[in-house]
Amino acid sequence: MLRSHSAKVQNAPERRSGQEAPVNEWDDIRHFLAVARGGSTLAAARALKVSQTTTARRVAALEARLGAALFERRQAGYALTEAGAALLPQAEAVAAAAGAFDLAAGALARDAGGTVRLSAGTLFAITILPPLLRDLHDAHPGVRIELDTSDELRDLAAGEADVALRTVEQPTGAGLVGRVVAPGDWAVYCSHGYAEAHGRPHRRAELRGHAFIGGGEPKIWRIYQAWLAENGLEDAVTMHLGSSAGLLSAVRAGAGLAALPCLVADREPELIRCLPPSPHVPSGALWLLTHERVRHAPRVRTVLDFLGPRLAGLARV
Repeated sequence: MLRSHSAKVQNAPERRSGQEAPVNEWDDIRHFLAVARGGSTLAAARALKVSQTTTARRVAALEARLGAALFERRQAGYALTEAGAALLPQAEAVAAAAGAFDLAAGALARDAGGTVRLSAGTLFAITILPPLLRDLHDAHPGVRIELDTSDELRDLAAGEADVALRTVEQPTGAGLVGRVVAPGDWAVYCSHGYAEAHGRPHRRAELRGHAFIGGGEPKIWRIYQAWLAENGLEDAVTMHLGSSAGLLSAVRAGAGLAALPCLVADREPELIRCLPPSPHVPSGALWLLTHERVRHAPRVRTVLDFLGPRLAGLARV
C-alpha cells in the first residue's frame, strides 16, 4: 500500500446549512428513468438491484425538489405525468452522457499509455530492472519508459522524474508517496573463480588477506566504504572503479571481493555470498516512490502496480 509522506489533508467541500442539493443529481435521475422504463418501482428496483423502498424514496425526493409530480401512482403501476414526459428526453440524454463518460473512463484506464520517467541507480538499472521492464512492455506496450540512471536524487515534486527507485532510510520531501519493496541488506561476495583460486571467507576474521575491489557511484561507495571502515579493510582495496557497473564486472571477473546489495548480487550466477548481511551499515531500504501529483495518473499507476509486487517478489526469493 502506498504510504504518504506529506502532512497535507484535503477536505471535501462543505455544504452550508440551508443550501439545497442540486436538482439534477444523477442517482435520482437514474431511478426516475428506471421507473419510467419499467412502469413500477418494483421493476425499477429489480433493474437497479436495490430495494423497492429506495427507488420510491429517490423518485419522491426528486419530485419534491422539482416541485412537480413526475408519475401518477395507479393500481396497475406508475404512469408519467405531463411533467414527467417532458423531462424524460433530458433524463435520457443525461443517461447517455453518463454512459459515454463511463466508456471513456474505462478506455482511459485500459489504455494507460504514455511516457513514464523512471529514476534508478546504475546498479539496479543494469541488473534487476531490464527483465522487469521487458515484461512491463509486453504487458503494457503503450507505456514508454525513460530510464534515468543518474546517481543524483531527482526532484519528483518538480517533475524531474515520475517514479524513483531509491535506497534510503526514510524518503524526504513534501508530497512523496511510496512503498518499501525490498530490504537494503549488503553482504560480501566473490566469484566462483576467485573462491577456487584464493578460498572463500566465511567469517569476518577471514577477510584479512583477501583483495577487495572498491568503487561504484558516490552513493554506492559511501555505503560500501562505511562497511570497509567498520571492518578495518580500507587498506585491502587493491582496485577502485568509478561506476557500479565496473565494480560488479570486476567481482564477476574474479579480481577480488566486494560488498554489494543482496538484491542485486544474489541474482548473479557468477557470484557467491561469503558473509551474511552486516547489520551495522545504515543502508536503509529500497523504496518505489512517486509524487502525489501524479500518483493516480494511469501511466504512473500502471508502472507502480507492475513493478512494486515484482520487486518485492525478488526480495523474497
